[in-house]
Amino acid sequence: MTKTYRQWIGLVALSLGVFMALLDVTIVNVALPTMVRDFNESFNNVQWVLNAYSLVLGVTLLIVSKIGDMYGLKKIFVLSLGIFVLASAINGLAPSLLVLDIGRGVQAVGGAGMNALAMALVAISFKGSKRGVALGILGSVIGLSSASGPLVGGYLVAQFGWRSIFYVNIPIGIVAIILTLIYVDEVPDISRSQKIDFAGMFLSAASLFTLIYGLILKESHPHWGWLSSQMIGWFGAAILFFIVFIVVESRISQPMINLMMFKNPHFVGTVMVALALGAGIYSYNTYLTALMQNYMGYSALGAGVRQLTISIWSLLLGPITGYLGNRYSKKWMISGSLFLGGIGFLLLANAMTVKVSFMALWPGMVLMGITNGLVNPLLNSAGMEGVAVREMGMASGLINVFRQIGVTLGIVCLGLVQNKVYETYLTQHFSRVNMPHAAAKAIHQALVNAGPFSGHSIAFSSRLSQTPFGHAVQQIVWQAYANGTRAVSLAAAGIVIAGGLCAAFLMRNRKAH
Repeated sequence: MTKTYRQWIGLVALSLGVFMALLDVTIVNVALPTMVRDFNESFNNVQWVLNAYSLVLGVTLLIVSKIGDMYGLKKIFVLSLGIFVLASAINGLAPSLLVLDIGRGVQAVGGAGMNALAMALVAISFKGSKRGVALGILGSVIGLSSASGPLVGGYLVAQFGWRSIFYVNIPIGIVAIILTLIYVDEVPDISRSQKIDFAGMFLSAASLFTLIYGLILKESHPHWGWLSSQMIGWFGAAILFFIVFIVVESRISQPMINLMMFKNPHFVGTVMVALALGAGIYSYNTYLTALMQNYMGYSALGAGVRQLTISIWSLLLGPITGYLGNRYSKKWMISGSLFLGGIGFLLLANAMTVKVSFMALWPGMVLMGITNGLVNPLLNSAGMEGVAVREMGMASGLINVFRQIGVTLGIVCLGLVQNKVYETYLTQHFSRVNMPHAAAKAIHQALVNAGPFSGHSIAFSSRLSQTPFGHAVQQIVWQAYANGTRAVSLAAAGIVIAGGLCAAFLMRNRKAH
């Protein structure tokens, strides 16, 4: 078998790993209601099945990236695949929510290795114009996996139950392990010439943990102020750990992260685009899914099928984007694509009315999908330009960390925007409903406490629907939600446009770089 065939089969193996790792970030969303019933737990408790994975993934990405650079990218990638498959089996068999939460955390360690090291292995395995095409394909897999979670999860849960979303990883993971062992070449390890930076690993993990955990708490308690006693401790600790990390890394001979990477405007522009992509496009999927299921009445599978309008573009554009990136400026293609995404979000904002329909949403969703399908592959290729082989794992890890932090930060900030607009509209208009004062006060408070996602179930409950004022309350809740989601769309537009400006002013064309 020729070397070329080996490379492309190896790319399939690496893509399978990335697909599983990122799919498991979003696939669980649609299974949460079923888990609530099976475990007889509150929704807030069950949400930690999702939070545990996101938290551990974000914390361990940089550590696994560095270990891969030191001891061999292929070796650590295969080990990560093994951890992921084993944890998936445990999750599928989990007898309690606690076991599932722990299993999800372990699964995230494997997911971090697969996610962080695949891009570096592809960048090293392919040379010249083939590298752009290969990274384009990997980028399309990243975009497809993140966007197709609701569809895949909706189908599996509907047909086979929530445990199937974990069992499906086992055969795919075993195939990926075998293909990686046979067809992916190892990068020589440099462990003999380097020492492990334990201080840097601890400080980076502590900084990311306190930041991400603080954001998760903020998401769960939107009425807590950013400077409240509950929040200031976590965010203050994150800032303190980060400052100490910078000081330590700048003073040791073999740091975990080469801080000189951040003196390169091109690399800074790349990670800022990754942040904008996560905060703008990926986090918006959460609100789009909630709109379709909670208010438009689609099933999880029905919402997932309609979201193919977004995800299909990653599949179609990845290889083409890799080819175009070899011929034209990645910088301007990324910048222009993000501006196109901004137009898409503006179209989505305009479509957000009480009578919103899929026909009104699809033009904006198409532009959103095209942006994702173009930017992700180009971002991977651009981020690897000019990076030394010994630092490719870390460069890949940093891009993924910024993308992951962007998702968490975006979900929280967009949620705060939606909550604020939703509550303001309820407060301003609820007094106009002709109903007893005591009932109005109680229902208003219940809707505020439930928040935008769950307010629909209260407003459209059979008990409230049978009252003389039920229809008026429902119209107000619908309008409040539409206004809040319109504000979310406008905020997402601002985020991706800011990412486009970062690309335009910071990134460099290949020849100049």
